[in-house]
Amino acid sequence: MARRTIRRALAVLPVLALAVTTAGCAEKVNTGSNTEAGGQITLVEAGKLTTCTHLPYAPFQFTQGDKTVGFDVELVDLILPLVGATEQKIFDTPFEGIKSGESLNIGKCDVAAAAMSITPERQAVMDFSAPYFNAKQALLVKKGSGLDSLEKLRGKKLGVQQGTTGETYANENKAKFGYEVVQFEDLALEQTAVKTGQVQAGINDDVVLLDFLKANPDVEVTATFDTGDNYGIAVKKGNGALLAKVNEALTKAKADGTYERIYEKWFGKKPTS
Repeated sequence: MARRTIRRALAVLPVLALAVTTAGCAEKVNTGSNTEAGGQITLVEAGKLTTCTHLPYAPFQFTQGDKTVGFDVELVDLILPLVGATEQKIFDTPFEGIKSGESLNIGKCDVAAAAMSITPERQAVMDFSAPYFNAKQALLVKKGSGLDSLEKLRGKKLGVQQGTTGETYANENKAKFGYEVVQFEDLALEQTAVKTGQVQAGINDDVVLLDFLKANPDVEVTATFDTGDNYGIAVKKGNGALLAKVNEALTKAKADGTYERIYEKWFGKKPTS
């Protein structure tokens, strides 16, 4: 949920804290898993690892038939055996609630995996895994428009997804380049707005916009902006026990080739780093 003030490559500090307790939510289960971070892992629902995300955000998470699939979904599945879960439960919720930490704080989910960039503002309200994906911002326009820079958008409308680093980047540059920022609740609405001419361009994570081109030949990506975006999987602040297991799963996947296999499946190429 590419969801996000200007992203920088950040080092995620280890968290030394106890596992989360989530009052007033669904049944919880203690897996009995002690970790180096200390404490035991408590899940929102017995036998399930509940993931907050915001749909659609292909190819990271989106609906296919009656299932939610994607790159992030498969990565989170790798955590299941480490926390005593047999199933991942997807909780689709507005991205604003995810990036603010609210969804984790009120016990809606155990982890948040929404193509979410690690930023200082988000690190203040939730704890992140080690980075698992690098992304850039990109400009989506109608094919043949000639709009290949922010400078050429002067006097025009630039669509953004609410709460994302693309929105922040657009707002930081609008005075300089003289365009109007138009906010949309989700990626699909932003992409549709570009196709239908509601806005002359849209800005979002490069990977999701490039994926959109596959089925939409009337639009194109004409520019990218290297903002140092790094995605992380988030847990409630202080939930060191669960965070340790998330990092363990990511480290193992990169070491044994699982990460590369999943990456190639969803992006059609091997990871560059």
